[in-house]
Amino acid sequence: MSASIAPTGRSGFIPFLAARLAAVFAMQMQAVVVAWQVYDLTRDPLSLAYVGLAQFVPMLCLLMPAGDLSDRYSRKHILAASWVVEGLCSALLLWLAVAGVHDVRWIYAVLVLFGCGRAFTGPALQSLLPQIVPREELARALAANSMLMRTASIVGPVLGGALYALGGGTLTYAACLAGFALGAVLLLRVPVRYAAPRQALTGTMWRRFGDGIAFIRTRPIILGTISLDLFAVLLGGVVALLPIYAQEVLQVGPEGLGLLRGAMAVGEVGMGAWLSARPFDRHVGKVMFGAVALFGLANLVFALSTWFWLSFAALVVAGASDMVSVYIRSSLVQFSTPDTMRGRVSAVNMLFIGSSNELGEFRAGSSAAWLGAVPAAVVGSLCTLAVVGGWMALFKPLRTVNRFEEAAPPSAASAG
Repeated sequence: MSASIAPTGRSGFIPFLAARLAAVFAMQMQAVVVAWQVYDLTRDPLSLAYVGLAQFVPMLCLLMPAGDLSDRYSRKHILAASWVVEGLCSALLLWLAVAGVHDVRWIYAVLVLFGCGRAFTGPALQSLLPQIVPREELARALAANSMLMRTASIVGPVLGGALYALGGGTLTYAACLAGFALGAVLLLRVPVRYAAPRQALTGTMWRRFGDGIAFIRTRPIILGTISLDLFAVLLGGVVALLPIYAQEVLQVGPEGLGLLRGAMAVGEVGMGAWLSARPFDRHVGKVMFGAVALFGLANLVFALSTWFWLSFAALVVAGASDMVSVYIRSSLVQFSTPDTMRGRVSAVNMLFIGSSNELGEFRAGSSAAWLGAVPAAVVGSLCTLAVVGGWMALFKPLRTVNRFEEAAPPSAASAG
């Protein structure tokens, strides 16, 4: 794998990875501990729905200005500032743990602020990498970046569960605070060498953001790609149900929950290592649809399983298929978008991703409260498979796209 990453070492890719790893470790540890803590305090599946909703609402409100600012100012500085805000949230959660506050409404309030920070993290982060590595290395850098982030997604939840079992929220949130602070400091040392000359943007913020939406609407490959992720994960994701499965279906403790949260990342890392060493560029549309279908099938197996290691294996397969989808989706969006519009397009993309993750947690938690955890997971997995079939019929350009370069705008393709 090192050989595959080596070409990007001439750019700022390696210091960028170090900074992002620190922040992702913190985010993953905090996510698993907040979910466990909230459910442990309430024993109410609906409380897990509010964990996702508290983060999604501010992201929804702020993604438009976040995307616009990412196209007008330094994406590196915006990203560092967002990590500082998220570190502040870890500090507030640490204070609540030390003070022994058991009212979950305070946790939700902190998560609202955390969602504000994440609104600026997404567009800046997604649009920064093409400014750090040259275009010919972008697909490989995206694969290596995703693989290493998934490594953090394995270790982070396991470490978060272990730290919580060892020292409760006090120890875990202190570690999260350190991770966000380290990420912000390291990011400031990352060189940005491949940014396009900044152009003066005219009109109001609403007009500029509308231009980004109009661009996406005219690019069926981008629209189909990000909307497929939205509905597949929104309807079929099971991550929000893991605390319920860990305690009531599989009967494991916080350490087991940490393993389940890291299981998808195990598959993602394995597949990411393969993709970073052997990136492919053929039949990318059909492969992405197949990967999302496999994601739905794996989640269906998890939904019906009562054996811990079968559940773990199903999540590993779901993670591997999701990594293939992420690799193709990220490459198609980056190749399809000019640098001067990446902030706004990334904001819309982040809105879809945020909807699929945070709003998906609300969907899963509320469905579990109404139907029960297992029926909710089964229905969601079947909906994912239905979405795959529907999107294959609706977005023929996405289904038939062969190579990443075919998605590039005409000017960018001719320049390359």
